[in-house]
Order: sequence, then structure tokens, then C-alpha cells
Amino acid sequence: MTAQPASTQTAATVPATREQEARRRRGGPRLRKDRGGPTNWPATLLLVLASLSVLVPLYFTLAMAFKTPEQAVQGTGFTWPWPMNWASFADAWTLTDFPRSFTISLLIAVGTVVGTLILSSMASYAIARNWDRKLFRWSYFYLLAAMFIPFPVVALPQVKLTAMLGIDGPVGVTVLHVMFQMSFSVLLYSAFLRSIPEEIEESARVDGASTWQVFWRIIFPLLAPMNATVGIFAFLASWNDFMMPSLITSDPTEQTLPVVQNIFQLAFATNYNIAFASYLMAMLPTIVVYVLAQRWIMEGVTRGAIK
Repeated sequence: MTAQPASTQTAATVPATREQEARRRRGGPRLRKDRGGPTNWPATLLLVLASLSVLVPLYFTLAMAFKTPEQAVQGTGFTWPWPMNWASFADAWTLTDFPRSFTISLLIAVGTVVGTLILSSMASYAIARNWDRKLFRWSYFYLLAAMFIPFPVVALPQVKLTAMLGIDGPVGVTVLHVMFQMSFSVLLYSAFLRSIPEEIEESARVDGASTWQVFWRIIFPLLAPMNATVGIFAFLASWNDFMMPSLITSDPTEQTLPVVQNIFQLAFATNYNIAFASYLMAMLPTIVVYVLAQRWIMEGVTRGAIK
């Protein structure tokens, strides 16, 4: 048998290639490489355990919230009630004065997010672009050192300071939340800014842009993935904080939702169904914020980790 010429083989291959390309464009079946391999069972088991650590408490919260007071103190707590009792949510709405405490918590959280994004991004930009100067480099280390100082250590001075300035309320809580969020936020922003080439800024400066214009018109829009990451961390930390509002706020009518929910640990200790209904209502804003920003969170973390 004689071998076919190379030109004949090439001519026979071209139609086949074109046919495969046309089939691919039409959405027809394509040949895929076999990516099968041994399953990483330790990692799979770890992911399963991590998922259960979130799903099991969430199921427990849902089950307890829809129970009656009698059902809440009976059984193991994991039995699903039927019919479901919606009155627990109405009682929790009334006992915690939910509209007022929710509004205060939301205003503090939003103020914390806005303040953290603006101050941390500006400070990180100055540090990242002036890293060769000792003042900026040591300022970065100073901010990182603040991450290792827990709030209880400086609680008493903060309480006295906010009282002296007359901001012993939601305003003082917001300011302190922003200050305590800056250390971690500067760490994330600085790593992310190193991945942005300085040539972009240089071209804008050639066109006559000032540093202020370069930051707000070029750099800050490029920080969108990291803004989402920093924003969600700041929102969750502010929304779930209990110790700082309870110590700083002097007026009981201006307390945040987590502090108000403390009544279920005292006078209403046996009303577990109302307590869990209140916890579930307070959980919804954090879930909504995470769902809306989740596609930017991982992008911001990964881009900030790789230069």
C-alpha cells in the first residue's frame, strides 16, 4: 500500500476542521478532553463540613422561628413545625421596636462603609505610590499594628472621649467603626493598588490631570472589585457589632439592633421562638448585601493577592 501525499492529507483535514468549527458555532456537540482524575477527598470533606457549619445553624434558626412557645421548649429544636407560626415575627417586630433599631443600625453600617471606602482608599493610594518614603512606609506599619489591638483594651478611653466630644451615640459609633476598619482595609487596598500599572496615571498627568483628578477619575473606578470586598467586610463588622454600641451609646432609644436583641437574654429568656425570629429578621440585610456583591468579592481578593 502506498502512502498518500501530504497535500492530500492536508486537503482532507481542512474540511473536517471547518465542519467542526461550524458545528461548534451552531452549538452542536464538541469533543472535550477527559479531565477526570482522583477525587480530592480531604478537600471535599472539608468543604462539606464547612457547608454544614453554616446550613445546620441556619436550619435550626428557621425551625425555631416558626414554632410556638410550647413547641420551642419541647423536642430537640431540629423538628420542623407544622403548621408554621408566623406570630413570632410580629412579636419580635414589636418587642425590639424593629423599624427604629433597624434604621439606626442601617445608618451606622452605611456610614461605616462610605467612610471606610473613602478614607482607606485615599490612604492606601498615598502609601502605595510613595512606598520609597519612610513616612508613608512607617504609616503603613503603624496602621497594620492597630489590627492587633482589640477594642476592649481601648474601650474606656473611647467611652470617655466620645462623651467629652458629645458624640456618645450613633455618630460616635460610626466614627469608631471607620477607624477600626481602616487597618484591614488599607492592607487590602495597598495590595490591590500594586497590581495597577503606574503608566496609566502618568499618561493622565501628561494630559494635565492633577493627583486628585487621577485618583477619582482613574484609580477609584479601577478599585471597584476591592471596593466591594472592603464594603462587605465593613458592613458585616458594623452590622453585627454588639460591644461598641452598647458601651458608647448613652441613650437607650438610639441603640442598634444587636443591642436591643439582648432583651431576649433577660426578660424574655424563655421565648426562644421570638428571639430566633428576631435574629432571622436581622440576618436578612447581610444576606442581601452579600448576594448583591458576591461576584466582586472574590475578584477583589484574588487580584489583591497577585501582583
